[in-house]
Parts: sequence; C-alpha cells; structure tokens
Amino acid sequence: MKSILFVLTNHADLGTTGKKTGYWVSEVAHPYMHLRNNFKITFASPKGGVSPVDPGSVQAHAQDAEVLAFLADPTAKDLIANTKVLSTLKSADYDAIFYPGGHGPMYDLYSDATSLDFCRQIYEQNKVVAALCHGPAGIVQVKLSDGSFMIKGKNVTGFANSEEDAVQLSAFMPFLLEDQMKANGGVYSKAADWASKVVVDGKLVTGQNPASALELAKKLEELLA
Repeated sequence: MKSILFVLTNHADLGTTGKKTGYWVSEVAHPYMHLRNNFKITFASPKGGVSPVDPGSVQAHAQDAEVLAFLADPTAKDLIANTKVLSTLKSADYDAIFYPGGHGPMYDLYSDATSLDFCRQIYEQNKVVAALCHGPAGIVQVKLSDGSFMIKGKNVTGFANSEEDAVQLSAFMPFLLEDQMKANGGVYSKAADWASKVVVDGKLVTGQNPASALELAKKLEELLA
C-alpha cells in the first residue's frame, strides 16, 4: 500500500483580523475520505500535535456529509490531534506529499525550512507533490538542488486573487498566492471563482479552491496507480 503524507498547518491566527484560521476542513476531509481505504495516510505539521481547523470552514460545511463523517471519524480525529513532527519523518517513506489549504499555510508552511526541504526531496525522488487552494503556499518557495524554484515553468493553480478579494481578506494576507506563484515562474491559470479546477504537470498536482478537493484527490490517486 502506497503512502501519502498530508502536511498541515500549526497556525491559528488570521493576520490582524482577530479571527481564527488553520486548515480548511473540506480540503482535508474530502481527499482523506476518498483516499483512506487504498493508501496509508500520515498527518504531519512543523510543530506536531494538533493542527487547528478554521472554525469558519466547519460552519461553511455544516451540511457536508463527507465533512461530518470526517469530523466524527475516530481515526481522523486522532490524526488531526496528533500530527507527526515533520522533521522526524523521512521522505523516502512516502510516495506523495499533499498540502491542503486554509489560510494557515500562508503564515507557517510558506517559509518553514523543514517543509520546503521535505517537499524538494519528494519532488526530486520523482514522487507526487499535490497542493490545494492555499496549500500551494507550502510549495511556492520550494527550491530544487539546482537553485531554481520547483514551480518554475510548471502549469499550476491555487487560490485566485479574485477569490481572496471576494472573501475580503487580501489586505490581511502576508502575500497573495496567485501573485507569488507567478513571480516564482509558475504558469498560473484559473477557472471562474469557486469552480473546480485541477492542474497536473508531470508529478505536480494543484487545485484552485475548496471545490477542487475531490477532483485533486482523484488525480493524485491516478498518479499513484
């Protein structure tokens, strides 16, 4: 059975808004529920321990059966409460790495040296790198051994500036993900706001927004077949 590492955020404060953030629940729940029976899944974060869920995401998905099943699942609850410390893991043990979104990764995974290097190793071992919504914040700064950005010249997507504007959070972000992906050489494309869009370029898989979660999980599954 192949292994997938979900890399989650430890960051819980939404800039200077006074609100809380973390991981967006559907972006973990939908891929996890789709993949859990056929893959060994590990959850990790820079600091280990609990990964905070964005409370707004739980409210937004209060009628989402998959999310409710995930939140009630004992195994999933344990994984979220006890994420592994990323620095204690070895890239050789995983066939894919996945960065789900929520605004949390914009603050910690974006610049976490351990995560950036772990992702580089996975990519340079010709394994799958996947990132969803704001999750690409965790891969946008990854540099390969030759010093080039991993996403340079690659077809990618991620949370759009227009979507950030729509939720009125652009002013509170440390950077805008779409702009940073373009600045680091990514060939960025997007669908209409909130529509599902997944881009596959070799072993790199990116999804635009929460609506893209299941489609991304299916593409990840295909690449690991």
